Amino acid sequence: MAKARQDRDGQHAAQGRLQMADIARLAGVSTATVSRALNHSPLVNEETRGRILELASSLNYSINIGAQNLRLKQNRTISVQIPVDRDTHQNLTDPFLLTMLGSLADALTERGFDMLFSRVGTDEIGKAAAPYDSGRVVGIIMVGQWGRHRELNELAARKVPLAVWGAQLPQQLYCCIGSDNVGGGRLATAHLLAQGRRRIAFFGDLALPEPAQRYRGYCAALESHGIPVDPRLQVSGSFLPGGGKEAVDALVARGVDYDAVFACSDLLAMTAIDSLRAHGRRVPDDVAVVGYDDIDQSAYFHPRLTTIRQPIGAAGRALVEALLAQIDGRPAASMELPTELVVRASAGEIPN
Repeated sequence: MAKARQDRDGQHAAQGRLQMADIARLAGVSTATVSRALNHSPLVNEETRGRILELASSLNYSINIGAQNLRLKQNRTISVQIPVDRDTHQNLTDPFLLTMLGSLADALTERGFDMLFSRVGTDEIGKAAAPYDSGRVVGIIMVGQWGRHRELNELAARKVPLAVWGAQLPQQLYCCIGSDNVGGGRLATAHLLAQGRRRIAFFGDLALPEPAQRYRGYCAALESHGIPVDPRLQVSGSFLPGGGKEAVDALVARGVDYDAVFACSDLLAMTAIDSLRAHGRRVPDDVAVVGYDDIDQSAYFHPRLTTIRQPIGAAGRALVEALLAQIDGRPAASMELPTELVVRASAGEIPN
């Protein structure tokens, strides 16, 4: 085992020397100059350093930089990034995001790594590898996909160590850790059906992978009870604080009858409940509501929120373990974590 590891490290080192020599030849400089430039030494002038870094990027040499740093114990920093839609300006005070960041911080600390947190525009996912390319970090954890499946696949194809929180999708090259969204959507809807609700509205943006899968579970539960899916009951409510109000207002404007709401986040569910009250609807008497995530606030909201629990603690550990496996040269399989129905007052009790 030790000999195999030594041989593998020797192969990596030989590959690194070969690529550095290639860069030096193409740039017309010595290998020592290349080494200094890649480490951002002030001894290399700006023009030469820029030319070398551009060549290194084109050869994906930064992959070896990160691996070398880790072997030499020079870098134990992980980049944790949250994609942000510049049009919606999602706030980082979102309770789910804060809980996930806390889970990741705990898991990284347990393994002796530091966390470098940043936001990246959803239209700039391709640039997410910049901290890795520069050698500042040895891997990237991305919290959310935001419909950027192709760009994330491109990062994985470059062999950038990457673990993503999100949904399992076809032709997925990157390692993805997520919850069972289809199962969660089915659980939420089945519970509302068990309460005798038949006109169940769905709040969630189907352009995003996770809500789209929860909608599949919602549709499957309705169909299993012989209830046709009514597209007028689907509203693309955002995860922003005003999303619940906008979704309820949309149902009112459509003039459709409904007796329950399945919202794709707890925050969306809570703001929807506030808006339902403003329209004179009682929860759960007139409208039963189920959320998603089981953030801490859901247990203290009035009425206490029935929700689908995502195992966020386990998610943080799984993301970190998957990323560290890749950094160590081991395969990391995608994983779908189980979801659980948590019954509280907003959608009634489970019937005997």
